[in-house]
Amino acid sequence: MNWTELKNIVRHSGNIVFFGGAGTSTESGIPDFRSAGGLYRTGNAEGPSPEEILSRRYFETHTKEFYDFYRTHMIYPDAKPNSAHYALARLEARGQLKAVITQNIDGLHQLAGSRNVLELHGSVHRNFCMKCRAFYPLEYILRTAGQVPLCECGGIVKPDVVLYQENLDSDLLDEAAAYIRQADVLIVAGTSLTVQPAAGLIRFYQGEKLILINKSPTPLDRLARYTISDSVGSVLRQLAEE
Repeated sequence: MNWTELKNIVRHSGNIVFFGGAGTSTESGIPDFRSAGGLYRTGNAEGPSPEEILSRRYFETHTKEFYDFYRTHMIYPDAKPNSAHYALARLEARGQLKAVITQNIDGLHQLAGSRNVLELHGSVHRNFCMKCRAFYPLEYILRTAGQVPLCECGGIVKPDVVLYQENLDSDLLDEAAAYIRQADVLIVAGTSLTVQPAAGLIRFYQGEKLILINKSPTPLDRLARYTISDSVGSVLRQLAEE
Protein backbone atom coordinates (compact mmCIF):
# COMPACT_ATOMS: atom_id res chain seq x y z
CA MET A 1 0.00 0.00 0.00
CA ASN A 2 1.28 3.46 -0.94
CA TRP A 3 0.89 5.51 2.24
CA THR A 4 2.23 8.65 0.58
CA GLU A 5 -0.47 8.47 -2.10
CA LEU A 6 -3.13 7.71 0.48
CA LYS A 7 -2.15 10.65 2.69
CA ASN A 8 -2.07 12.96 -0.33
CA ILE A 9 -5.59 11.91 -1.32
CA VAL A 10 -6.88 12.92 2.12
CA ARG A 11 -4.70 16.03 2.39
CA HIS A 12 -5.92 17.48 -0.89
CA SER A 13 -9.61 16.67 -0.52
CA GLY A 14 -12.14 19.27 0.51
CA ASN A 15 -15.11 16.91 0.60
CA ILE A 16 -14.46 13.88 2.82
CA VAL A 17 -17.26 11.84 4.36
CA PHE A 18 -16.71 9.28 7.11
CA PHE A 19 -18.92 6.24 7.65
CA GLY A 20 -18.16 4.28 10.81
CA GLY A 21 -19.32 1.41 12.96
CA ALA A 22 -18.56 -0.20 16.30
CA GLY A 23 -14.87 -0.70 15.50
CA THR A 24 -14.41 3.06 15.71
CA SER A 25 -15.07 2.94 19.46
CA THR A 26 -13.37 -0.30 20.52
CA GLU A 27 -10.21 1.63 21.40
CA SER A 28 -12.36 3.58 23.86
CA GLY A 29 -13.18 0.35 25.69
CA ILE A 30 -16.59 -0.20 24.07
CA PRO A 31 -16.87 -3.73 22.65
CA ASP A 32 -18.01 -4.31 19.11
CA PHE A 33 -20.72 -6.79 18.15
CA ARG A 34 -19.38 -9.66 16.09
CA SER A 35 -15.76 -10.24 17.14
CA ALA A 36 -14.71 -12.96 19.58
CA GLY A 37 -15.19 -10.59 22.51
CA GLY A 38 -18.14 -8.76 21.02
CA LEU A 39 -21.59 -8.11 22.40
CA TYR A 40 -23.24 -10.92 20.45
CA ARG A 41 -21.07 -13.47 22.30
CA THR A 42 -22.64 -12.24 25.54
CA GLY A 43 -25.13 -14.29 27.52
CA ASN A 44 -25.82 -17.98 27.82
CA ALA A 45 -27.25 -20.45 25.35
CA GLU A 46 -30.39 -21.01 27.42
CA GLY A 47 -31.51 -17.38 27.68
CA PRO A 48 -32.57 -14.92 25.00
CA SER A 49 -29.85 -13.77 22.61
CA PRO A 50 -28.60 -10.15 22.68
CA GLU A 51 -30.39 -9.62 19.35
CA GLU A 52 -33.66 -10.72 20.90
CA ILE A 53 -33.18 -8.61 24.02
CA LEU A 54 -32.44 -5.56 21.89
CA SER A 55 -35.67 -5.92 19.91
CA ARG A 56 -38.76 -3.76 20.10
CA ARG A 57 -40.90 -6.76 21.02
CA TYR A 58 -38.67 -7.68 23.97
CA PHE A 59 -38.56 -4.05 25.12
CA GLU A 60 -42.35 -3.97 25.22
CA THR A 61 -42.85 -7.36 26.89
CA HIS A 62 -39.79 -7.56 29.20
CA THR A 63 -38.98 -3.92 29.83
CA LYS A 64 -37.09 -4.41 33.10
CA GLU A 65 -34.99 -7.24 31.66
CA PHE A 66 -34.29 -5.10 28.61
CA TYR A 67 -33.03 -2.28 30.81
CA ASP A 68 -30.93 -4.62 32.94
CA PHE A 69 -29.11 -5.75 29.80
CA TYR A 70 -29.04 -2.30 28.22
CA ARG A 71 -27.47 -0.59 31.23
CA THR A 72 -24.83 -3.31 31.55
CA HIS A 73 -23.87 -3.84 27.92
CA MET A 74 -24.87 -0.76 25.91
CA ILE A 75 -23.98 2.18 28.13
CA TYR A 76 -20.37 3.16 28.84
CA PRO A 77 -20.61 6.51 30.64
CA ASP A 78 -16.88 6.64 31.43
CA ALA A 79 -15.71 6.02 27.86
CA LYS A 80 -13.60 8.75 26.29
CA PRO A 81 -12.98 9.56 22.64
CA ASN A 82 -9.96 7.88 21.09
CA SER A 83 -7.54 9.00 18.40
CA ALA A 84 -10.01 8.08 15.65
CA HIS A 85 -12.65 10.45 17.00
CA TYR A 86 -10.14 13.27 17.49
CA ALA A 87 -8.65 12.80 14.01
CA LEU A 88 -12.09 13.17 12.42
CA ALA A 89 -12.81 16.28 14.50
CA ARG A 90 -9.55 17.81 13.24
CA LEU A 91 -10.44 17.07 9.63
CA GLU A 92 -13.83 18.72 10.13
CA ALA A 93 -12.28 21.76 11.84
CA ARG A 94 -10.01 22.20 8.80
CA GLY A 95 -13.08 22.22 6.54
CA GLN A 96 -12.21 18.93 4.82
CA LEU A 97 -14.63 16.52 6.48
CA LYS A 98 -18.25 17.34 5.69
CA ALA A 99 -20.07 14.68 7.74
CA VAL A 100 -19.57 11.82 10.17
CA ILE A 101 -22.16 9.11 9.55
CA THR A 102 -22.12 6.62 12.40
CA GLN A 103 -23.88 3.44 13.41
CA ASN A 104 -22.68 4.00 16.99
CA ILE A 105 -24.88 5.29 19.80
CA ASP A 106 -22.17 6.36 22.25
CA GLY A 107 -21.88 10.07 21.43
CA LEU A 108 -18.06 9.98 21.36
CA HIS A 109 -17.79 11.81 18.04
CA GLN A 110 -19.51 14.85 19.53
CA LEU A 111 -17.46 14.61 22.71
CA ALA A 112 -14.30 14.76 20.57
CA GLY A 113 -15.54 17.94 18.88
CA SER A 114 -17.28 16.76 15.70
CA ARG A 115 -20.30 18.90 14.92
CA ASN A 116 -22.04 17.37 11.90
CA VAL A 117 -22.73 13.84 13.11
CA LEU A 118 -25.52 11.73 11.63
CA GLU A 119 -26.40 9.03 14.19
CA LEU A 120 -28.19 6.39 12.14
CA HIS A 121 -29.03 4.22 15.16
CA GLY A 122 -29.71 7.00 17.66
CA SER A 123 -27.94 7.85 20.89
CA VAL A 124 -27.88 6.66 24.51
CA HIS A 125 -27.77 10.34 25.47
CA ARG A 126 -31.34 10.94 24.28
CA ASN A 127 -34.30 9.31 26.01
CA PHE A 128 -37.98 10.13 25.63
CA CYS A 129 -41.22 9.35 27.39
CA MET A 130 -43.32 7.14 25.13
CA LYS A 131 -46.46 8.88 26.36
CA CYS A 132 -45.74 12.62 26.46
CA ARG A 133 -42.34 12.75 24.66
CA ALA A 134 -40.60 14.50 27.56
CA PHE A 135 -36.81 14.35 27.25
CA TYR A 136 -34.55 12.62 29.77
CA PRO A 137 -30.73 12.59 29.73
CA LEU A 138 -28.54 9.53 30.10
CA GLU A 139 -28.00 10.35 33.77
CA TYR A 140 -31.66 9.61 34.48
CA ILE A 141 -31.38 6.13 32.94
CA LEU A 142 -28.34 5.42 35.09
CA ARG A 143 -29.94 6.86 38.21
CA THR A 144 -32.92 4.52 37.91
CA ALA A 145 -30.78 1.35 37.82
CA GLY A 146 -32.75 -1.76 38.72
CA GLN A 147 -36.01 -0.12 37.69
CA VAL A 148 -37.93 0.72 34.56
CA PRO A 149 -37.38 4.48 34.11
CA LEU A 150 -40.70 6.29 34.24
CA CYS A 151 -41.68 9.80 33.28
CA GLU A 152 -43.42 12.19 35.68
CA CYS A 153 -46.56 11.55 33.63
CA GLY A 154 -46.28 7.81 34.31
CA GLY A 155 -45.15 6.82 30.84
CA ILE A 156 -42.18 4.55 30.17
CA VAL A 157 -38.98 6.28 29.09
CA LYS A 158 -37.37 4.69 26.03
CA PRO A 159 -33.83 5.27 24.76
CA ASP A 160 -33.70 7.06 21.43
CA VAL A 161 -31.90 4.10 19.85
CA VAL A 162 -33.10 1.99 16.95
CA LEU A 163 -33.96 -1.50 18.18
CA TYR A 164 -34.39 -4.62 16.07
CA GLN A 165 -37.86 -4.56 14.46
CA GLU A 166 -37.71 -0.75 14.25
CA ASN A 167 -37.01 1.30 11.14
CA LEU A 168 -34.26 3.83 10.74
CA ASP A 169 -35.25 7.45 10.23
CA SER A 170 -35.86 7.76 6.49
CA ASP A 171 -34.99 11.47 6.39
CA LEU A 172 -31.68 10.77 8.13
CA LEU A 173 -30.93 7.97 5.66
CA ASP A 174 -31.66 10.31 2.76
CA GLU A 175 -29.35 12.96 4.24
CA ALA A 176 -26.58 10.41 4.73
CA ALA A 177 -27.00 9.13 1.18
CA ALA A 178 -26.73 12.68 -0.17
CA TYR A 179 -23.46 13.32 1.68
CA ILE A 180 -22.01 10.03 0.44
CA ARG A 181 -23.17 10.62 -3.13
CA GLN A 182 -21.45 14.02 -3.22
CA ALA A 183 -18.24 12.96 -1.45
CA ASP A 184 -14.85 13.16 -3.10
CA VAL A 185 -13.27 10.79 -0.55
CA LEU A 186 -15.28 8.24 1.44
CA ILE A 187 -13.62 6.70 4.50
CA VAL A 188 -15.39 3.63 5.87
CA ALA A 189 -14.08 2.24 9.14
CA GLY A 190 -14.80 -0.21 11.91
CA THR A 191 -17.84 -1.82 10.36
CA SER A 192 -18.57 -5.28 8.96
CA LEU A 193 -20.92 -3.69 6.41
CA THR A 194 -23.49 -6.41 7.03
CA VAL A 195 -26.21 -4.45 8.89
CA GLN A 196 -28.86 -3.13 6.52
CA PRO A 197 -30.04 -0.65 5.51
CA ALA A 198 -27.08 1.33 6.87
CA ALA A 199 -24.44 -0.72 5.03
CA GLY A 200 -26.26 -0.19 1.75
CA LEU A 201 -25.49 3.53 1.93
CA ILE A 202 -21.96 2.84 0.72
CA ARG A 203 -23.30 1.99 -2.72
CA PHE A 204 -24.37 5.62 -3.19
CA TYR A 205 -20.72 6.64 -3.42
CA GLN A 206 -19.87 7.66 -6.97
CA GLY A 207 -16.18 8.47 -6.60
CA GLU A 208 -13.02 6.42 -6.93
CA LYS A 209 -11.42 7.15 -3.55
CA LEU A 210 -13.04 4.70 -1.16
CA ILE A 211 -10.81 3.94 1.83
CA LEU A 212 -11.96 0.94 3.87
CA ILE A 213 -10.42 0.33 7.31
CA ASN A 214 -11.48 -2.83 9.13
CA LYS A 215 -9.65 -5.63 10.89
CA SER A 216 -11.65 -8.31 9.07
CA PRO A 217 -12.79 -8.52 5.43
CA THR A 218 -16.13 -7.00 4.43
CA PRO A 219 -18.52 -7.79 1.56
CA LEU A 220 -17.57 -4.51 -0.14
CA ASP A 221 -13.77 -4.75 -0.02
CA ARG A 222 -13.71 -5.19 -3.79
CA LEU A 223 -15.12 -1.68 -4.24
CA ALA A 224 -12.39 0.04 -2.22
CA ARG A 225 -9.31 1.70 -3.65
CA TYR A 226 -7.59 0.97 -0.35
CA THR A 227 -8.39 -1.74 2.18
CA ILE A 228 -6.49 -1.46 5.46
CA SER A 229 -6.56 -4.14 8.15
CA ASP A 230 -5.34 -2.12 11.12
CA SER A 231 -6.38 -0.05 14.11
CA VAL A 232 -8.93 2.58 13.08
CA GLY A 233 -7.41 5.09 15.50
CA SER A 234 -3.87 4.58 14.23
CA VAL A 235 -4.83 4.88 10.57
CA LEU A 236 -7.05 7.95 10.97
CA ARG A 237 -4.46 9.69 13.14
CA GLN A 238 -1.91 9.29 10.36
CA LEU A 239 -4.33 10.38 7.65
CA ALA A 240 -5.27 13.53 9.59
CA GLU A 241 -1.68 14.68 10.07
CA GLU A 242 -0.97 18.01 8.43
